[in-house]
Amino acid sequence: MDFALIIALMPGVLASALRFATPIAIGAYSGVLCERAAVINIAIEGMMLVAAMVGDLVMLYTGNIWLGVIGGMLASGLLAILHGVLCINFKTDQIISGTVINIFAIGITGFAYRRFLATPTLTRPIPSTLQPIHIPFLAQIPILGDVLFQNRPIVYIMLILTFVLQYVLFKTPWGLRTRAVGEHPLAADTLGIDVYKVRHINVFLGGLVAGLGGVWFSLEQVGHFDMLMTNGKGFIGLAAMIFGKWTPVGSFIAALIFGLPEAIQITMNFYFPHVPYQFLSMIPYVLTMIVLAGVVGQAIPPAADGQPYDKQ
Repeated sequence: MDFALIIALMPGVLASALRFATPIAIGAYSGVLCERAAVINIAIEGMMLVAAMVGDLVMLYTGNIWLGVIGGMLASGLLAILHGVLCINFKTDQIISGTVINIFAIGITGFAYRRFLATPTLTRPIPSTLQPIHIPFLAQIPILGDVLFQNRPIVYIMLILTFVLQYVLFKTPWGLRTRAVGEHPLAADTLGIDVYKVRHINVFLGGLVAGLGGVWFSLEQVGHFDMLMTNGKGFIGLAAMIFGKWTPVGSFIAALIFGLPEAIQITMNFYFPHVPYQFLSMIPYVLTMIVLAGVVGQAIPPAADGQPYDKQ
């Protein structure tokens, strides 16, 4: 294997890793928002899938790709409201609620795809994906410019969200209330914090964020909706959240670790076709199982995570 070729390919591999890490990181941020307020949300996968479908549908029938982004996020937000009502108000088991939403997402997106999107007469606007934005001057920086400053909009939004959420969760009163509700809701309640309100807001915001990850597939990466196109990235996002110890920055680093094998796989398939692609394609999922099995270290979630709250 040519060492010089590997060095030459590194900027492209790193740029691809950042791109493939985007939906994983966004899914992880959705999980952080929910679980820091003590609501487990395994419905992120379903929310992303519905957002991908609705985003494509809205873009097709309005001709405006940014309306598609907003529509996809709002659709995911509506599912988050449903999840919040079931888990917070009716105290439904949070795992069951999330599982039901995931199953519903598979059914509704499959129906909508066959009914509205898989028609041979359908014409798509051009371009049908969000276009790359090259930041002047910064994009010309060697290596760093290729990796960070020649990306599409949702990649930039993901990077901004990483630091905004980290700051808001750990440096603002709202973040303090969120973490108090996730660690000790009774104590937060006695201090006058509305536990139900904080949880509902966080779950809804988590749904909007998950929707952003969903429209990445249909409106930024592919240009159309395909059935089951999220391909488990919502679940991998939850693993990245655990790996990152429920922090946005840690989740981002974990998402890069999960995204790198996919970037390497594509590069290896093109330049080194004799290497079995099946081996590299399974690595993100193997990493997910390792993280969830706790091999990488004991991750401690918020103390009240997954526990319904009964107001005294």
